[in-house]
Amino acid sequence: MHPIFSQAGETPACRTHYRSVGHRPECRRWSENLGYTQKTGSSPEKISFFAFFVKINQFIMWQKLGQFILRYRLTLLIILFASTGFMLYHGLQVHISYEFVRTIPVDNPLYKQYLEFKKQFGDDGNTLVIGCKTKDLFEKDLFEDYVSLCRELRKTDKVEGLVSIPNAVNLVKNDSTQKLDVRPVFPSTLSSQAGLDSAAAVFHTLPFYKGLLYNPETNAYLIAVRINKEVLGSKAREKVIGQIENLVYAFGDANNIEMHISGLPLIRTNMAIKVQKEMRWFLIGSVLISAIILLLFFRSVSATVLSLGVVIAGVIWSMGIMHLFGYNISLLTALIPPLIVVIGIPNCIYFLNKYHTSWQDKGEKHKALVEMVGRMGVVTLFCNISAAIGFAVFALTKSAILKEFGMVAGISIMCLFLISLTAIPAVLSYLHAPTSRHIKYLDFRWLDRVLTIIEKWVFNHTRMIYLITGLVIIFSVSGILRLKSVGHMVDDIPQTDKIYTDLKFFENNFKGIMPLEIVIDTKKKNGIAGMRALNIFQKIDSLSQYIAAQPAMARPLSLAEALKFAKQAFYDGDSLNYAMPNAFDGAFVADYLKVKKDTGSSNNTFRQLLTAFIDSTRQKTRISVNMADVGSQKLPFILEDIRKRSDELFDSTHYKVQFTGTSITFLEGSRFIISGLKESIMWAFLLIALCMFYLFKSVRILVCSLIPNIVPLMLTAGIMGWAGVPLKPSTVLIFGIALGIAIDVTIRFLVNYRQELPGNNQRVNPTVLQTIHQTGISIIYTSLVLIAGFSIFMFSGFGGTKALGWLTSLTLLSATITNLVLLPVLLATLHRPKNIVPGSPADRSSDPLR
Repeated sequence: MHPIFSQAGETPACRTHYRSVGHRPECRRWSENLGYTQKTGSSPEKISFFAFFVKINQFIMWQKLGQFILRYRLTLLIILFASTGFMLYHGLQVHISYEFVRTIPVDNPLYKQYLEFKKQFGDDGNTLVIGCKTKDLFEKDLFEDYVSLCRELRKTDKVEGLVSIPNAVNLVKNDSTQKLDVRPVFPSTLSSQAGLDSAAAVFHTLPFYKGLLYNPETNAYLIAVRINKEVLGSKAREKVIGQIENLVYAFGDANNIEMHISGLPLIRTNMAIKVQKEMRWFLIGSVLISAIILLLFFRSVSATVLSLGVVIAGVIWSMGIMHLFGYNISLLTALIPPLIVVIGIPNCIYFLNKYHTSWQDKGEKHKALVEMVGRMGVVTLFCNISAAIGFAVFALTKSAILKEFGMVAGISIMCLFLISLTAIPAVLSYLHAPTSRHIKYLDFRWLDRVLTIIEKWVFNHTRMIYLITGLVIIFSVSGILRLKSVGHMVDDIPQTDKIYTDLKFFENNFKGIMPLEIVIDTKKKNGIAGMRALNIFQKIDSLSQYIAAQPAMARPLSLAEALKFAKQAFYDGDSLNYAMPNAFDGAFVADYLKVKKDTGSSNNTFRQLLTAFIDSTRQKTRISVNMADVGSQKLPFILEDIRKRSDELFDSTHYKVQFTGTSITFLEGSRFIISGLKESIMWAFLLIALCMFYLFKSVRILVCSLIPNIVPLMLTAGIMGWAGVPLKPSTVLIFGIALGIAIDVTIRFLVNYRQELPGNNQRVNPTVLQTIHQTGISIIYTSLVLIAGFSIFMFSGFGGTKALGWLTSLTLLSATITNLVLLPVLLATLHRPKNIVPGSPADRSSDPLR
């Protein structure tokens, strides 16, 4: 039974319909006692009178819902089990996503350029690089093992090509045919060390391979493996990558050489595997932590099992929803199952806590369960709506990965509410009534002491609370001003991880492996053919030299390098002639560019490189650059500098220069995600504010509800600024999630406050005091569950997930404090219920606890 029905003067007639009320003296007297009418001879206030009965009808509606659930409990549980089984079937069919670039929408111009590039020249992200450092590579025994490694790698299933020192080719002028012959530098069989030394000497006179396959300054060597692009989008990639890793590390172990493997295929595969493993462990960990806290809290195995059953059903539903929408498990969607556990446990605590208090008051299980639904149904509904909004706003962005995360998380949270609302009262009705041991937590002395301290601060140190809040805001704003927005392709991977250290190996020895592509469009067919193309290639060479001079960019690979290689061959292999042909040398250029289908020519490395850098119409050519993972802050300046140089060389009238590749899509994706997340946070604030206004119908209470949740978000952003944590996609995500979850505490407090306000004759301070003690226990426990649940993410191997853990926990901790301390102070200061005359006994300006 609602507490307001226990007021003095209540009669059964008071529960009659709205139209009969007011005509009965006893009901009018009851209404006056509750503060909904004025005793001073004036007519009752119609607005508050109507609002009062709206609230009564809402409560009765939820009570009827509780009675309905208990009446049809078996049917509802069978439906719930059947639908959960259906979702389990679909959830088991969800697969890991191996896609990398899904941060920008498909209609984005830069993404369209990237797709067009891949259609014309192939994928730029399907190359795996293998590196090592040794001074003895050209020792016969070691080199033979190196040759054997390359041979085995080439035989690996789904490996389409391989570029390495053992299969390097040389161009040799053939005087009899007046052509350049393509010949291997190293013979297929090595008879002696002297023969190997001779071949190595020839290899070192070919500048084409310097910086591409070896670094003479650091004695570092590289093998590039091209993998079938179709297999990279499937689970079979794990097998292919695993076979390559086994071969490479076996070679390293046999020769006592540290091997390094990197490239987008490896990074994507290993990240997907890590995501899958972490999702499993985080799900197990979140369930175990929740179980321990529930056991300590309720001292009941049945309550713990029931709660875990509810959240596990929620997890099953989230995975089923993921599959029904056609989504796969990504770095973000992998967080949803453990998040469902963390968010679902507070639902259970709210319901069970109210069930126990009602049982303690009434001593009758059925009435306690009905009141549990009647009192906590609307609270839990709006708590879940606010949490769902915090996630669902990401679906408003155009980023595919964020849209998937927002859609699945938002829908899953609302499904979790329905599961909680149905399963908890239905199952509890079959269990034995709680014993004194189960409700002992309601009388924990240490909690009473904590709440008493909070009470004293709220009513005796109001100015100090405002002062501390002001100082926190100043600290936060100064930290926010220090925030920097930066992201790296692998910045979510710890610096001690082999993926990261191997990537740095290639950056230190070969200036990086991140692909950047520059496409030169002559705007006409056959624009890159014959002698007229010589001027274009000279400009390309000039731009390539400018790029190579950049500290974070390797020497570009283009047809200009092939022409320089050909000129060196024309002059009998003299390395001093490794330069662009001039007008005098150009007699052989047109003939050289004709790619003939001679026997075996399509299989040699040089011809493959040649045909990969010009489109079928000979209108476009590419400059392929490998660069370091410099991050989203430096990359725009580097690209702008190169773009200026390209504009100087290629006028827009005759040429069109496009920058594309994975590096460009990464940069655009980072900017797109951060701007989209900022918008989604604003949407979250707006939608949550609308929900709060709809729930409480008061602008003052709306202001009181938002301030205690804005301050923790500002504090988190300020700490990020002072701690040097950059603003990037993985950290911006925190604010929307934390806001949606933290507002639950506010709703829990304010709903109880509004429910108890009539019983205290509309006096604010006594109601605030009562609400602190009535909601404090469940708020503290649910906050402990949430903080402990999010803390588990701190053990992640991904920097973004780790940041999600500790920053969200920090936000929730500060939100708990502000909602238990600052929110009551704001209510006591700002909220003045209607129909309260200043100076009257019901006025909050009177004796605070009167």
